Amino acid sequence: MRLIRYAIRRIVLLVPVLLAATFIAFALTRILPGNPIDRVLPPYISQERREEIKREAGLDRPFYEQFYTYLIELSRGDMGVSYTTAQDVSKDLVDRFPATFELVTAAMILAIGLGIPIGMFSAIAKDRWIDHVGRVVSVLGVSLPIFWLALILLYVFFYRLEWAPGPLGRIGALLDAPRRITGLYTVDAALTRNWEVFNSAVAALALPTITLGFTAMAPIARMTRSSMIEAIESEYVRTAICMGLPERVIYFQHAFKNALLPIITITAAVYGYALGGEVLVEYIFSWPGLGLYAFNAILASDFPAIQGFILLVTAIYVMIYLALDLVTTALDPRVEF
Repeated sequence: MRLIRYAIRRIVLLVPVLLAATFIAFALTRILPGNPIDRVLPPYISQERREEIKREAGLDRPFYEQFYTYLIELSRGDMGVSYTTAQDVSKDLVDRFPATFELVTAAMILAIGLGIPIGMFSAIAKDRWIDHVGRVVSVLGVSLPIFWLALILLYVFFYRLEWAPGPLGRIGALLDAPRRITGLYTVDAALTRNWEVFNSAVAALALPTITLGFTAMAPIARMTRSSMIEAIESEYVRTAICMGLPERVIYFQHAFKNALLPIITITAAVYGYALGGEVLVEYIFSWPGLGLYAFNAILASDFPAIQGFILLVTAIYVMIYLALDLVTTALDPRVEF
């Protein structure tokens, strides 16, 4: 029951967090240069017609009236209509979220699969050549600009070697999207046994996954190394060594188990950030996800689209950290609500 009460309390607290995020997003969009109406209307529209359209959109009213109207519409589940796509923002977000989720999840699988082993073996072989190599890889992942890495990968594997497809989105330009089941092209193509689309989707996913996964790997590897070193130098591990337990048992059961909570925490933080912050990767690879949607919305001063994007990302962050708290409590009985 305590677990249920805690989850309900956290979900209830999501409301003021979203209200604060809504206000900040609403205020920030109003200070963006330019006007969305002027950006989407053709140049031959008269000034009188422009002013009329602005009045119809409510952009001529004071800030507090616009915000109040937006909150009322939001309470009804209406995020407004995007000025650039002319569709409901909620529909745009639902259509684009699977692309971002597929890319980020694949990248995080790669990051975890590389980061945790690198960090573990660096800690076990502290100050030896394995540790130095692991630290160099981690520093590269932190320091290399993500856009530079993406461009280099495209230059080498697409332009020079011709091993990877061009940055044309989620599948080849001559293929149709698979029948929508989950919205994830690789999963939907596999479920419908459309192997041509599946192979194309996997190929298109490769380079952006490597780009995002390499940068996400670095903080996971560094946190794994520091947590493992702290665990290895603890009294209980020294006692296990003195008792003659096998190294496999000492490092992979005793030490790693106690170093796991900080690793899970940093993984959740990186995952939440990537879901809302990999704009450059989506832009470079023409990946039709939330990041590219937000980028185009900012360029066009598309107020409803920007606000909807920030609301969605905020909700995702809060739910990820709620899940993190529940997992932490399940793994560590010392943690209390």
